Amino acid sequence: MTAPAVLSRAGLDELIAALIADGYRVIGPTVRDDAIVLAELDSGAQLPSGWGVESSPGRHRLRRRDDAAVFGHSAGSQSWKQFLHPPRRPLWSMDVDGFVPAQEEPVRYAFVGVRACDLAAIATLGTVLGGGAHPDGSFVRRRQGLFVIAAGCTEPGGVCFCASMGTGPAPGPGYDLALTERIDESGHRFVVDVGSAEGARTLAALTHRTATDAEVDDARSAVRDAAEHMGRQMPAGDIRTLLSEGRESPHWADVAERCLACGNCTMVCPTCFCTTTEDRTDLTDLTGDAAQRSQRWASCFELDFSYLHGGSVRVSGASRYRQWITHKLSSWYDQFGTSGCVGCGRCIAWCPVGIDITAEVARLSELQDSAPPGENESR
Repeated sequence: MTAPAVLSRAGLDELIAALIADGYRVIGPTVRDDAIVLAELDSGAQLPSGWGVESSPGRHRLRRRDDAAVFGHSAGSQSWKQFLHPPRRPLWSMDVDGFVPAQEEPVRYAFVGVRACDLAAIATLGTVLGGGAHPDGSFVRRRQGLFVIAAGCTEPGGVCFCASMGTGPAPGPGYDLALTERIDESGHRFVVDVGSAEGARTLAALTHRTATDAEVDDARSAVRDAAEHMGRQMPAGDIRTLLSEGRESPHWADVAERCLACGNCTMVCPTCFCTTTEDRTDLTDLTGDAAQRSQRWASCFELDFSYLHGGSVRVSGASRYRQWITHKLSSWYDQFGTSGCVGCGRCIAWCPVGIDITAEVARLSELQDSAPPGENESR
């Protein structure tokens, strides 16, 4: 096992350059349009040096830091899902000459700055899309050869609650290298943990040194302390049973009065995976000689999502919100053996009306606890 190491700030740039030279398409956080987004990096200089974020229900703002930290921000609206499970992709096309399956260009991704919650989300998608009897071939190919550089969280955001979901703030399994950023009178550096043979090989080619015990302890302590400063927490208790037994709770009507059914929560969620297909015949002209089928993300908040012959099953906003949160926190266990929520808080920050999933679960729990004896059992 490779001992923890230390990279300088210049060493991080060297790491990114080495990955690019090795044929990886390097994706990481950068600043664009007054937000931190995930994009392809040409160099480490494009990382969001000196930028942080302020987040709360329905609010997410970029702010200047008083240091040059590159990972001193919490998750933005985008997740790594968009690269492994794209929002839209062609499936096939056909014209007068015949049927042509879509061809995907092979790509080797390297993700830089993956938070513990997002690392857990990638693993969750691996179970959902990459496992089972019929894995999604596109997802499997995109994930194949993925190189992950995780970032230990030392400053969680105002909507983060990964600690209460057991997914962070320390990165779990699945990374090749994990960096914990430290800035003090000794300088700007990253304590590096190695998680794979490929990670060890990559680190060995970089300018680095072995971390001291004090540096390792400092990094571990900073991440542990972050768990005590989460902006939110999911209520304790058996949430799976709470939601499965709370189908008739009056609280769903209360949520529906606020929910716009816009689907923002499903679009920013790093584990939502639902898709639909679309057929087009107007690719070049109106002759109808060409057609294309494509796949795009779908949302359980769409009225047509539950459409069956004769109409939609879930026509009310209350039923659609209930479907989303119940699947995410309850019936996901029945399908995949775990929760579908990793505690990133994106659905809270990017909800236009500031609906907070942790507050809604807490309220459901309160209503259940205050219900007359026997009423919960009747649900």
